[in-house]
Amino acid sequence: MSRTPAHRSRVVVIGAGIVGASLADELTARGWTEVTVLEQGPLPAPGGSTSHAPGLVFRTGPSKTMTEFAAYTVEKFGSLDVDGQPCFHAVGGLEVATTEARWADLHRKAGLAASWGVHGELLTPQRCKELWPMLDETRLYGGFHTPGDGLARAVLACRAQIARAESRGARFLERHTVTGIEQADGRVTGVVTDRGTFPADHVVSAAGFWGPVIGAMAGVDVPLLPLAHQYATTEPLPGLARVDEARTGEARTEESLPILRFQDRDLYFREHLDAAGTRLGIGSYAHRPMPVDPFTVPAYDDAPTMPSSLPFTPDDFAPSWQDSVGLLPALADSRVAEGFNGVFSFTPDGMPVLGESRELRGFWLAEAVWVTHSAGVARAVAEWMTDGRPATDLHECDLYRFEDAQRSPAYIADRGAQSFVEVYDVIHPLQPVEQPRPLRTSPFYPRQQELGAYFLEGGGWERPHWYEANAPLAEGLELPARDAWSARYWSPIAAAEAKATRERVALYDMTPLRRLEVTGPGALAFLQRMTSNNLAKKPGAVTYTLLLDEAGGIRSDLTVARLAPDRFQVGANSGADLDWLLRHAPDEGVQVRDITSGTCCIGVWGPLARALVQPLTRDDFSHRAFGYFRARHTHLGHVPVTAMRLSYVGELGWELYTTADLGLRLWDTLWAAGQQHGVIAAGRSAFNSLRLEKGYRAWGHDMTTEHNPYEAGVGFAVRPDKGDFLGRDALAGVSEDTVPRRLSCLTLDDPAAVVLGKEPVHADGAPVGYVTSAAYGYTLGRGIAYAWLPAAVSVPGTAVHIEYFGEKIPATVAHEPLFDPQMERIRR
Repeated sequence: MSRTPAHRSRVVVIGAGIVGASLADELTARGWTEVTVLEQGPLPAPGGSTSHAPGLVFRTGPSKTMTEFAAYTVEKFGSLDVDGQPCFHAVGGLEVATTEARWADLHRKAGLAASWGVHGELLTPQRCKELWPMLDETRLYGGFHTPGDGLARAVLACRAQIARAESRGARFLERHTVTGIEQADGRVTGVVTDRGTFPADHVVSAAGFWGPVIGAMAGVDVPLLPLAHQYATTEPLPGLARVDEARTGEARTEESLPILRFQDRDLYFREHLDAAGTRLGIGSYAHRPMPVDPFTVPAYDDAPTMPSSLPFTPDDFAPSWQDSVGLLPALADSRVAEGFNGVFSFTPDGMPVLGESRELRGFWLAEAVWVTHSAGVARAVAEWMTDGRPATDLHECDLYRFEDAQRSPAYIADRGAQSFVEVYDVIHPLQPVEQPRPLRTSPFYPRQQELGAYFLEGGGWERPHWYEANAPLAEGLELPARDAWSARYWSPIAAAEAKATRERVALYDMTPLRRLEVTGPGALAFLQRMTSNNLAKKPGAVTYTLLLDEAGGIRSDLTVARLAPDRFQVGANSGADLDWLLRHAPDEGVQVRDITSGTCCIGVWGPLARALVQPLTRDDFSHRAFGYFRARHTHLGHVPVTAMRLSYVGELGWELYTTADLGLRLWDTLWAAGQQHGVIAAGRSAFNSLRLEKGYRAWGHDMTTEHNPYEAGVGFAVRPDKGDFLGRDALAGVSEDTVPRRLSCLTLDDPAAVVLGKEPVHADGAPVGYVTSAAYGYTLGRGIAYAWLPAAVSVPGTAVHIEYFGEKIPATVAHEPLFDPQMERIRR
């Protein structure tokens, strides 16, 4: 992608809240000094979400990316001050558990903290009370303390970063309301305001909950929902009074209590010091969702207080006040002095929306970002703009991660509201969304329902994880007992389905996997330039390859089938893959389109796969005539299919593709032919176990842009001798022998142990890495985990421990693949 030289890059940032101010600081620090920040309100507190934000910064969460964003916010704001006033106060964070489920979750969170490098400690109820004297410790199971967390003074941080950016040449213009986005030939050219037009090579929408308004001006959808969130402050509390001046001679001038989260009741607390004394601020997510139309939010001068601050609704807060008194009994003698309903942004999955629009080049989004992650997001977007790539993997935040079916206003409203409800919920990693379902279904959905499929959801698709029809096959299987957490969204039926796949044959619905078609006289040259492996093979060849970025990071892994000299079918991972290819495709000679919705796919895998498929076709499906990683067009019964000899479960078989209208006929044809062979339908739970036994990577879990192919164990898919391709130069001199870390296979020493992913891995008593994917290997009879480890620890035979809910589970680094290392079962 071409980049405007730094000395000529004119950037207009819309919004001077914490994200816009942070971005201007990061851009100017990188030499992009022609930066103009436009703000509709007065500076430095223009009335958006930043102006009322309580400033809590808890770093630890399930997302490594978001934890890194928050960690940088702590680091950066901790180094800033304004007139001697620090922009961050590390009072620490304390999360308390009043239920067994929450106490277990805090153990899991402590593991996440260790995985992502955040210092934290699980505390007894008595120790929690020492940190927070108002607590009724008799209600507690315990707490999780992170001393490096704390309070960001958002407006002060804006002032500090505005000053730094201005010193490097940036300008901040208040009272400029954006009224339009100018564009020409698919590129942004300027921003129109009520006080003039500002030419631009890049425009960044950092408008917070006004993001959809700015996006509409540019013709770019911004999938976020503004919602109001209640925040109240108490009267001054004697129990939080300042230090006794008679004893010390000084009054306390800064908050000292850790920020407190009472997630069992969707509440948080922080201290406020002012001239009147010491008060508590109480934030609540316990109330009904209160969506706000960003197109109707009043201007700063028309708002009673500020645009982002709506009138407090006491009735909504009443239950939260009673819950607060229950945890902090001293509040019974106090009352709410004031409160407001503050507006901020939620997306369908609760993550930010970041990146450059493909439809309008040069128009960037940095939206749905809270103060917690603001500095980290700003750094990543600045890197993206100036260097062409962020150092942090952003696939969870990418603008193009959402499917078209997830971009409707109704979907955004439903899921955005649910994101609000779930802010403090204990969310299982497999937990599906509740609404709207079903949204996307494969043509096989009616048959799957008849077989009692247990569906989870991903990308809007209903995905069978196991089938109740197979329950009799699970009877008599000896499986280790599972704890309550690992038993959620799991069934012993998965073991039976894995066994049937290894011993007979099973049908897997692979329809949700994205399929792209690349055609045209320039298709081969284009794909050769974009991917790492050599695709210059005869039609009928299928190749596993990688999409790399300029630094050699893995953007995705693909299977590319050359179906004709100028036609390729690409098995991809996400909408971001399509976006990446479209951005790089030449204007002529190449067409790239998504064919997923119009097609479907069944994986037929198992030692009897050939016996099932061969009688349905006149073509020869023998190994000699139809080898591994080959493709051909054929007919199975009455159904035209594209058959690809691939297997992601480590067994003989094919991926069979046809058009959606013929999908149900294909299923019925295979099902009828398979009855004599004991065919079953199998789900994703068995699939994941089988693919880990075989050592197959899952992009987005096991490897991302933060990893190169040699670290991830997929260096075999890199062919530097084929000629130039994106990322080739960055990998020069890199090999599996020289990398400092590796994705490593671990087996759990205890055959009854299970882990699920993201747990820390310890060596010599200290955390050294983290688990990416994990499952129970039903064929092997023990748990399997893949983990990122230092090269010195990744040596097979090395003993390590995986921390699972506070328990250190012994594991051993193993040679991979664990199953069929000679590939005999696939190539027969």
